[in-house]
Amino acid sequence: MNRTTVLKIVLPFLVLLVGGAILAVLILSRQAPVKEIQEFAGVLVETVTVQHREHTVTVAATGTVQARQQSEIVAQVSGRVIMLADEFIAGGMFKKGDTLFQLEDIDYQLAIQRAEADLAAAELELAMVKGRARVARDEWQRLQVGRGDPNPLVLYEPQLRNAEGRVTAASAALKQAGINLQRTEVRAPFNCLVLSEGIDLGQYVRGGATVGTLLGTDTAEIVVPLPLDALPWLNIPRGGKGTAATVRFTAGAIHYDWPGTLVRTLGEVDPLGRMARVVVAVNDPYLLQQPATDERPPLAVGSFVDLELQGKILPAVSILARRALRDADTVWVVDAGSLLRIRPVQVLRRERESVLIGEGLQDGERVIVTALAGAADGLKVRVREEEVGP
Repeated sequence: MNRTTVLKIVLPFLVLLVGGAILAVLILSRQAPVKEIQEFAGVLVETVTVQHREHTVTVAATGTVQARQQSEIVAQVSGRVIMLADEFIAGGMFKKGDTLFQLEDIDYQLAIQRAEADLAAAELELAMVKGRARVARDEWQRLQVGRGDPNPLVLYEPQLRNAEGRVTAASAALKQAGINLQRTEVRAPFNCLVLSEGIDLGQYVRGGATVGTLLGTDTAEIVVPLPLDALPWLNIPRGGKGTAATVRFTAGAIHYDWPGTLVRTLGEVDPLGRMARVVVAVNDPYLLQQPATDERPPLAVGSFVDLELQGKILPAVSILARRALRDADTVWVVDAGSLLRIRPVQVLRRERESVLIGEGLQDGERVIVTALAGAADGLKVRVREEEVGP
């Protein structure tokens, strides 16, 4: 066996032995790692700082807009329509006193002339009877002195009363004829919008027929159902000014607001829903008194709206997000040692997105708003605001 063959066989074994020796030296010379005890830093939470302040209670509600004034227009006399206002159509608007339509009045003018003639005849008859009565009394005084009271018929007293009654009736007939003539012209009783109409030019209208329906445009009303426990928080008017309100109409993603006022309660409770009903009034719902730059749409009758009623003022309460309130009216407070403490509180009112706390918290305390599974009194926490800084 030559030298080359021996090297090929022995050299790999030498390499393996040297490598094994180095590995053994490294293993025997290594140091054991130092064991470190990791301290629990606490559960990461978000908090809000308690601050007592004055707060105006708000009551959320919904309702449907309706007109405060609604009137059916009824023809009081009969006649043919000879004039019809261009705006007397559904959606048309009128100011108080504007003419809606006019009926043919020739018959009523003739009735006035007849009534004037009847009154003149009655007055003539009264004058003649008065003259006869004076003559009869003079004759009786001259011929029947000292023989008792005369017969009323002799002195024309019944005839005089009858003649006076005829004058009164004729005068009333003339007045009635004048009123009927005025009624041929129908005017708007208030600032209004035409909801519906049922006549046209040339049409004969009979007295007592309904010819249209008008809605008042000065004020709209919203009947608002409220739970009974909401009433103590509101200033229900009793001869004075009531609670202010914000009426919100939503069109797509855009909200339009109107100022309103709670003006009265209907004084009854719905027997089915056990809800009280109050009325909120909104002035100028059709924006007739607003500048042309006002981009709000009219607050039309039938619109469904949201309302926020401003109630009583609470002088010193703390306001927390609803998610900060836990079971059994408790909150989680972070103490000076960064430990969670379960604290019972006095809940004055639950609003749509917040709760009003009366007693149980002090200014400056931190209340946890993060939801924690299995939270217990004394749990260590770390506050997110303190970690990220101001």
